[in-house]
Amino acid sequence: MIITKKSLARRTFLRGIGASLALPVFDAMTPAFAAPAITGATPPVRMAFLYVPNGIIMKDWTPATEGKDFAFSRTLKSLEPYREHINVLSGLDHRNGDSLGDGAGDHARAGATWLTGVHPKKTEGISIQAGTSLDQIAAKELGSRTMVPSLELGLDENRMVGGCDSGYSCAYSNTLCWSSPTTPLPLETNPRSVFERLFGDGDTTDPAARAILARQNRSILDFVSEDATRLGKTLGTEDRHKLTEYLDSIREIERRIQKAEARNSTGAPIPSIEQPAGVPPTFEEHIKLMFDLMTIAFQADITRVITLMIGREGGNRTYRSIGVPDAHHGLSHHFNDSAKIERLQKIDQHHVEMFSHFVSKLNQTRDGQGTLLDNSVVLYGSSLSDSNKHEHFNLPTVLVGHGAGRIKGGRHIKYAKGTPMTNLFLNMLDVAGVKEEKVGDSTGKIEHLTDL
Repeated sequence: MIITKKSLARRTFLRGIGASLALPVFDAMTPAFAAPAITGATPPVRMAFLYVPNGIIMKDWTPATEGKDFAFSRTLKSLEPYREHINVLSGLDHRNGDSLGDGAGDHARAGATWLTGVHPKKTEGISIQAGTSLDQIAAKELGSRTMVPSLELGLDENRMVGGCDSGYSCAYSNTLCWSSPTTPLPLETNPRSVFERLFGDGDTTDPAARAILARQNRSILDFVSEDATRLGKTLGTEDRHKLTEYLDSIREIERRIQKAEARNSTGAPIPSIEQPAGVPPTFEEHIKLMFDLMTIAFQADITRVITLMIGREGGNRTYRSIGVPDAHHGLSHHFNDSAKIERLQKIDQHHVEMFSHFVSKLNQTRDGQGTLLDNSVVLYGSSLSDSNKHEHFNLPTVLVGHGAGRIKGGRHIKYAKGTPMTNLFLNMLDVAGVKEEKVGDSTGKIEHLTDL
């Protein structure tokens, strides 16, 4: 075998008429014997932020013991197969979610503070104000290295104007993402729109070229197949396998989007306000499709920052598939009724079970010499703990992934009373190579993530 220092360019694309596909990391993108720091082969850190609304039943969330040998709680049980990749963090607060003299509106403040750590201005008008969110701080730095700086995703219809919670603007309840203290970012709920943003516009802004795929009802892979075949002949066995897995994943996502669109256009009307075409009719199908799109976006390094709001604050989704017909927000005000608490716990557990699908996908997807789970840092949680009391302290928080070797896992860590959640944010940014002195009400980095 002849070894050279020639390699495939990192930003190689498969191209076709009006379409292009970014590629995952191949071994062929690293010259033989070259140092990772020189070649850029050191894997990038991906960041994801996943939010669940309306608080959590904390007695079924919090592990009974601290440290490495903790037993997974009832709600977190589905994450147990990934123990070594997970840190359960207790004791972190968002006290700027408290009323601070503003009265009611805890759900709006919960949504507004989760990634900002800033107390939002109480208004329903145009004078909204919170803080720049963690995802957008990261995207400002990391986004310059990718085609899409960040993705802001949701599963519920969301509106950004008018009032939604006791004198607070709907913007506070319906998004987590703020590009500046006065600029909330709307969330994309339609998987088709997300897919087209990732893959559909190629290297052209010509509307006619972008419409080719939809007009001919063909897969984007049909347009790049010739280039894919040509590239495959130049790759080694392992890289060919990676390429096949990647293209198969894209085709499967397309098939599921098309299936949802077909059902929406020919089936019975779906009882949802402004439900766009391409949105699957069930929560489970919808969230799994979003998770698969997120995985593909990370795998191809199209973006390194993604936020997903699994439900908007104060939202009243029902979960009949798990035997809970009650509206989520209404149920969260359980007034210590044991039957309501049991149904609410089932929702909490179901959310975590869906989240475990994403963790599994990251763990199965190879990325350089490891997996996407090895090279990601994923925050899952809520900005309310006890929903019945609207508590903004001791928040349910799980941190998943190793941040390209910078975070150790497998612990339940309990932090001192009064520790701001934003201190964790400084650690996360540092792991991703983003230097920031302060986020919201942060007072410094937390301990025990890298020295377990």
